[in-house]
Amino acid sequence: MPLLGPADVRRLADRLGVRPTKTLGQNFVHDSGTVRRIVRAAGVGPGDFVLEVGPGLGSLTLALLEAGAHVVAVEIDPVLAAALPETVAAHLPDAAPRLAVLNADALRITGPADLPTPPSLAALATTTVPQPTPTKLVANLPYNVATPVLLTLLEVLPAFTDVLVMVQAEIADRLAEPPGSRTYGGPTAKVAWYGTAARAGSISRSVFWPVPNVDSALVRIVRTPPPETTATREQVFRVIDAAFAQRRKTLRAALADWAGSAPEAERLLVAAGIDPGSRGETLGIGEFARIAAASATPGRRAAAGRGSLDA
Repeated sequence: MPLLGPADVRRLADRLGVRPTKTLGQNFVHDSGTVRRIVRAAGVGPGDFVLEVGPGLGSLTLALLEAGAHVVAVEIDPVLAAALPETVAAHLPDAAPRLAVLNADALRITGPADLPTPPSLAALATTTVPQPTPTKLVANLPYNVATPVLLTLLEVLPAFTDVLVMVQAEIADRLAEPPGSRTYGGPTAKVAWYGTAARAGSISRSVFWPVPNVDSALVRIVRTPPPETTATREQVFRVIDAAFAQRRKTLRAALADWAGSAPEAERLLVAAGIDPGSRGETLGIGEFARIAAASATPGRRAAAGRGSLDA
């Protein structure tokens, strides 16, 4: 069998001297049925170009390659990054040319140029045809940085059309909730700038080593155009940050610092067609975009600055 089982994962970890750490959010999947299920849920097939973040020992990487995908894997741990090509060569030797590995922090990726290209795709580039870039993100994201990594990659890699990531179940619920729900928050609104998110299933704790003390789930994001607005993404995200900084406050109060005063916040909210007495958790991304656009003066737009990615 080309994929990794529990004994393979332990044996490989022992050989590499790897002990999973909470600092890097490492919990390795050791069940071949689970990784194949993830690949099927992501709709990955022959010829797809996939970005994987946090491949670890390679369980999901092998399943992606088994499905016929070209994969660029970003791994922050230098030992794991160096071992991944060897693991693929041992288990799926014919797939080795379809893998490229980048030893880096995914949060430091600034664009497609930072990513290596698998040898299988590098030959396709010419003077008139640029290097291909991944169109799908499929990953078991490190839980301690899942949200900022997801938002960073959605921003800097606009070629993504489909995303399927495994995250902590609580985060999955938060990212997929509609406005007005209990767990809807800033990350939910920001993800909606890029696409439509939905929960895509649960993952048993028993498929991980070590077994985590939290439940896991899959989130699917299908890329859609951002709302039509004269405001930039950074300006819209700044409004979102302000609106959720103090969840129990009305938008008139919560946006007072952003707008310069509570009366100015009320004026902008009314101009955007938003009730100043409402709260941020009741607004969708289109409404946040209207508020940002209502801040019409060049000086105010410049002051809005760059919204954070991990609020």
